[in-house]
Amino acid sequence: MMLGRALAICLLCFFACSLTSAQENVPIISGGAGFLSSTQGGTNVLQPVLAPVIAIPLGDRWLIESRADLREVYFQQGPGGPYTNEGFSTLEYLQLDFNANSHLTITAGRFLTPFNIYNERISPIWISKLQDAPYVAAIGTGQGYSDGIMLRGALISTNSYAINYETYFATLSTVNKFTSDRGTGGRISMFLPGTRLEVGASYRRTLQGTHSNSEGLDLTWEPYQAPLQLRGEWAHSQSGFGYWIQASYRLSQIKGESSPIGRLEPVFRMQQFFRSAQIPNDSLPSTNAQQPTFGLNYYLPHEVRLNASYGRQFLAHTTDTNVWEFGITYRFLFPLWPGASR
Repeated sequence: MMLGRALAICLLCFFACSLTSAQENVPIISGGAGFLSSTQGGTNVLQPVLAPVIAIPLGDRWLIESRADLREVYFQQGPGGPYTNEGFSTLEYLQLDFNANSHLTITAGRFLTPFNIYNERISPIWISKLQDAPYVAAIGTGQGYSDGIMLRGALISTNSYAINYETYFATLSTVNKFTSDRGTGGRISMFLPGTRLEVGASYRRTLQGTHSNSEGLDLTWEPYQAPLQLRGEWAHSQSGFGYWIQASYRLSQIKGESSPIGRLEPVFRMQQFFRSAQIPNDSLPSTNAQQPTFGLNYYLPHEVRLNASYGRQFLAHTTDTNVWEFGITYRFLFPLWPGASR
């Protein structure tokens, strides 16, 4: 019932938006497109991907926003074997936001579950430095998406620090493209603008089936002095616990970011997961696992990025494998209708 009402509100607001001036509160389409490939254990997987995002402002306080992920996945049937393909389409979020003030934004509809930082901030193909999500990105997100109500904002904001919060309640939904697990949780974080350091803590309580808790910690540091980005997470659930830590450094300090070497960005990620219980369909490694990954991004003009990476996956009681990945992504942004300014 809650989901139906939220969708009805979104549709009504979209209709209202179509009656507004073309030059006022212009809706925007953005997102990314790409072609991704990976080879693990001699088997190839190819993926053309389109991930459009739409943002429709309704005055100064209301906003409709949505993102989808459309991809065709070509699986190789073993090393040297033939390919089969399957299409996947995911509605990642469709939400209505009301910006009451700097301390409170109310969101209704389908949204990305706020747990740690990867799911909300890093998962889009044009943002993520490496193709694969970390092992523990599946912990605490309830499939990644939630249908319900979310509140977020700044508890305290000064020149020295800011404390932000997110809290939500999600309902159970089995509707195609709108599936959601029933649960509640949130995230609280502190940001220090002087050092550009952010630390956060997350919690989720699953309220269906066997009720369970998930906890998480996250870290982001982007210093002013260097084009360095350091990110990491730790997460725990009834399935197990693990972490990932990732560093990237854009070589833009060498002759500028538009120089041939300044477009390069080396990346390194280390991750581990420790299995404590076998929980069906938890999207986590079935046994203890660890993987170091080395990557290299190259930023071309016009929002085009090339990336390549190599990782070695170590799984307990099974054969270790090499993971090679290559891809190209394109970031786009334009008004919803011609003639409108950006």
